[in-house]
Amino acid sequence: MDLQPNDFDRLVFFEHARKAAEAAYAVNPLDADNLTRWGGALLELSSFQSGDDSIKMVKDAISKLEEALGVNPSKHDTVWCLGNAHTSHAFFTPEHETAMVYFDKATQCFKQAVELDPGNELYLKSLDLSAKLLSRAGFSKDLIFYSVVLVFISEAPELHLELQRQMASQQASHVTTSASSRKEPKKKVSSDLKYDILGWAILVVGIVVWVGMAKSHVPPPPPR
Repeated sequence: MDLQPNDFDRLVFFEHARKAAEAAYAVNPLDADNLTRWGGALLELSSFQSGDDSIKMVKDAISKLEEALGVNPSKHDTVWCLGNAHTSHAFFTPEHETAMVYFDKATQCFKQAVELDPGNELYLKSLDLSAKLLSRAGFSKDLIFYSVVLVFISEAPELHLELQRQMASQQASHVTTSASSRKEPKKKVSSDLKYDILGWAILVVGIVVWVGMAKSHVPPPPPR
């Protein structure tokens, strides 16, 4: 996956955030805020991976977020981030029935986040806008900032089916030398679709990590 300049900057930033959180964990393993930042950074970095590497990084993110909830079960932003991680895991999962399990876990996390912080506009607007956003041809940047990452949770399983159908169709196609060159644009479009979806899915988590780092006075990554 080719990286644009902004993507590279994000990669450097969140890799720095991951390393900073890992160092802080060695000093205080019971810091729920730090564990949340660590999990969020891993989730952000997962979008730069592919295949099994992406899944492994999402699982690592889930592990850190669950560890944070073990320290503070009422930390609603961690619950919310965990819902995002489960949703990303679902989209990385080829088997639809297995993916449905992760979608269900995500839904429960989002509901719990709202219960823990009923007045949070981010959580409330996310649920309210889910159906409206899915009806659009593309993701609207101005609305994404008010949405739960990977909004449309109620219809996400259908989107997952379509994504996996495209991938299966490509794998089953008989490829010849001439046909390969003709099918390359389609393959790239499908790949771009997958990573665009996952990229938007973790955008707000990245913002949460960034704000958390700012509040904890973590120094910025070194200049390139």
